[in-house]
Amino acid sequence: MSTLKIENLHVKVGEKEILRGIDLEIKTGEIHAIMGPNGNGKSTLLSAIMGHPKYIVTDGSITLDGQDVLSMGVDERARAGLFLGMQYPQEIPGVTNSDFLKAAMNARREEPISLFKFIRTLDKNIEELDMDENLAHRYLNEGFSGGEKKRNEILQMKLLQPKFALLDEIDSGLDVDALRVVSEAINSMRSDDFGCVMVSHYERLFELVVPTHVHVLVQGQIVMSGGYEVIEKIDHEGYEWVRELGIEIHQEEEKQPILLESCGKKEQLKHDK
Repeated sequence: MSTLKIENLHVKVGEKEILRGIDLEIKTGEIHAIMGPNGNGKSTLLSAIMGHPKYIVTDGSITLDGQDVLSMGVDERARAGLFLGMQYPQEIPGVTNSDFLKAAMNARREEPISLFKFIRTLDKNIEELDMDENLAHRYLNEGFSGGEKKRNEILQMKLLQPKFALLDEIDSGLDVDALRVVSEAINSMRSDDFGCVMVSHYERLFELVVPTHVHVLVQGQIVMSGGYEVIEKIDHEGYEWVRELGIEIHQEEEKQPILLESCGKKEQLKHDK
């Protein structure tokens, strides 16, 4: 069993503090749902865990099986077993989807995967996700529909087999059939060796992938934790009840595309020093 532990996490973007003391412990075998109004820190939390340079940790700690995650680069976090399924996957012209997936798999292996085993594994998972097999030979996400990009994120997750997957609104833009396929893929990963954090606004996803824990994040703090009954409360009442806890709600658009080049620039600066 592995444990991802977050203690008193404070994160800012520019001069604005977004997260104000997050405490959260996720173990493999668990599925944690993070809900809350837009602009209150859900995506910030996932991006900070993965090491996006835009999100500056000012206090607190993140550990994975006792290892200091904050001291790791983005690539080190991925090799340690963290995976971020993006809400806005980036297009990368010139790099085929299959080459990207093979390189990502090899980065976590002591010995490169054989071409035969890679193709067999890739084809099997593409079929399970009901994807167009030609997507593997196209440039990464270039010209993909929104639904194809989301399925491709799940394809990466299935091939990489992370300890912890952080899924940021992986259901947005999916039709009913695609949502079912993606949910089945996530459920197929459930085991004592896999944990997941899912951000979403919609009960439908959590009906298909039933979480073991539910957390409500408002104004950069977790104001309530519980089980599926929390999701039902939000579905029926929205977030107005949060005001009864003495917490004001500010809704604003939080989401911005996570640009891969910004992560690469940070890594390059580290190596140039």
